[in-house]
Amino acid sequence: MLELIVISTLNGVLFGMLLFLMASGLTVIFSMLGVLNFAHASFYMLGAFFGFQLSRWFGFWPALLVAPLLAGGLGAAVERFGLRQVHKNGHVAELLFTFGLAFVIEELVQIIWGKSPVDFRIPSVLDFPAFTIFSTNYPAYKMFMLLVSIAIFVGLLLVLKKSRVGLIVQAALTHPHMVGHLGHNVGRIFMLVFGVGTALAAVAGVIAGPALVTQSNMAALLGPILFVVVVVGGLGSLPGAFIGSLLIGLVQTFAVSMNGSLEGAFGPLSPTYAQSWLADIWSVTIAQIAPIMPYMLLVLILIFRPMGLLGTRET
Repeated sequence: MLELIVISTLNGVLFGMLLFLMASGLTVIFSMLGVLNFAHASFYMLGAFFGFQLSRWFGFWPALLVAPLLAGGLGAAVERFGLRQVHKNGHVAELLFTFGLAFVIEELVQIIWGKSPVDFRIPSVLDFPAFTIFSTNYPAYKMFMLLVSIAIFVGLLLVLKKSRVGLIVQAALTHPHMVGHLGHNVGRIFMLVFGVGTALAAVAGVIAGPALVTQSNMAALLGPILFVVVVVGGLGSLPGAFIGSLLIGLVQTFAVSMNGSLEGAFGPLSPTYAQSWLADIWSVTIAQIAPIMPYMLLVLILIFRPMGLLGTRET
């Protein structure tokens, strides 16, 4: 039991930090531009495929540096030549633009790399067990993923809170006109923030690609959970995105590892109507409903705290 708790906690924190890498960029973009980027998870997928292709040509470590820069550059171009042009038509036009962009990126990925999973492998230098917990070997690559996620979180926090660039960005979030009057190019700030946000998603894709399955539908699999994270944490709140990411990661990871059910809990004491009318539901295990638990949490948050855990605006 103790082994299950420790391993599930490690995996839950790791999954949560990966979610935060993507949710942080999405949260900052929403705070500044006021639009939820439906194509954000697509840049996570692009990061994974760029990382795969570059690792075949130059190795994993150059790919880890170059792939996020490429995805971030594409993100900046999307803001400059796409979102900025449709902004005058309102938020609905922006949402439709990013929604369509997600389909375009997915189709392009399928044309270039196909629909089947690609062979994105863990670098050999990290392909060994980092330590052993009880009888379980914990991979060194997973620890690398966790350390990279934590380092980026700390770096992002320091940049936003302590640096002059961070102060300008935070000011542009709430008072863009004042920042413009002080001589700063607000449009360029928006473009750079959008690019950095998509680059963070791409970093998550590069480091998660070898450990998870790199395929053309990975954005669709993770995208909905990403929006659950930002709504649960609070739209526009970076600390809320961090808490929401860890919460979702731990909830889903622990749920997957639990085989309990109502039938097992009540045993022979199960009521007759449960064994007949509700037989299917009564025997469903927690692990079987794990994929929908983040959405159940989302429903509860929207009922009891529509702003999210640390949100400052209505959802």
